[in-house]
Amino acid sequence: MRQYQLKETKEITKIICNRCGKETKVVSGIPKREMLHVEHTWGYFSGKDGESCSFDLCALKSSQKSLYRFMKASEIR
Repeated sequence: MRQYQLKETKEITKIICNRCGKETKVVSGIPKREMLHVEHTWGYFSGKDGESCSFDLCALKSSQKSLYRFMKASEIR
């Protein structure tokens, strides 16, 4: 006798850049273009306890410039 368990899975098919809107195909879990994914959960004393936010940026120069504005020179390698 065999017993089966019904499984439901989610698979990413594309990633959309939150800055420029450009779509990147994802095949077998691998994006076809370099992408940056940021995910953060706010902690105590933030005024947003437990809230989560996330965004994706493509590797376009304009996206990189936007990100670099917020980074110190020592953090960029």
